[in-house]
Amino acid sequence: MKELRSSLKLVHSQVLQNVTERVDLAFKAFFRRVKAGEEEVGSPRFKGLGRYDSMTYPQYGNGVCLAGDRRILSKVGSVHVVLHRPVEGTPKTVTLTRSCTGKWYACFSCEGEPQALPPTGEVVGVDSGLASFATLSNGEEVANPRFYRRDAADLKRVQPRKDAAKNAQDWTENTKQKGILAKIHERIANRRADFAHQRSRALINRYQLIVFEDLAPQEMERSHGMRTSIMDVAWSQFIRMTVAKAEEAVAPRHAARYRPFRGL
Repeated sequence: MKELRSSLKLVHSQVLQNVTERVDLAFKAFFRRVKAGEEEVGSPRFKGLGRYDSMTYPQYGNGVCLAGDRRILSKVGSVHVVLHRPVEGTPKTVTLTRSCTGKWYACFSCEGEPQALPPTGEVVGVDSGLASFATLSNGEEVANPRFYRRDAADLKRVQPRKDAAKNAQDWTENTKQKGILAKIHERIANRRADFAHQRSRALINRYQLIVFEDLAPQEMERSHGMRTSIMDVAWSQFIRMTVAKAEEAVAPRHAARYRPFRGL
């Protein structure tokens, strides 16, 4: 393909190979869902220039490496990076991702030994809700921050401007207001993720066994009256982060798993 399209020579070879792997995995997952008889099976979609927002270097050291506060990228050059924490373990792959607001992030996948936490013997059940984010079996409650509701006024102020610009076919103003909306949604998502990280870390450090209520958020989101509130509280994200931290906190011979229960 490089002989037919010279522009492909501007991209590292393993990055191009990873694109074909993504396509292969997408179609394998599609045919697996079709074979399983799942409802509403969507076929893989073509990702154009504006929708392809990430690239992966499969082998660290081959086309990508980190040198102090600089990241050396093949076919790109030396790029300044801000490390929010030191890279731990042995780097294996590096994925560059562009957010909807144009920010670039580098995700390092590293291989290392888990740091097991000392056993505490404490057991807790977690009941998720809307009035409070979570109610623990010992009676403690975690307040629901309602990040989306807090910024709803900003969204209501910007959305009509975007709609008006679109109706007037003022594409310059429409793009501007669209970018402002993206920044607001990004701010909400970042606050929500930071909250979930902090609360999940507090649970992992304190309790040895954590049991979650058996929920079906996707089914509950179909209720129009509570859909916004359920999506704002993001129970699945919180549970997923807690399970991931639990896997790092246990000894290598053990395994953390999501064990739901029904009610407290």
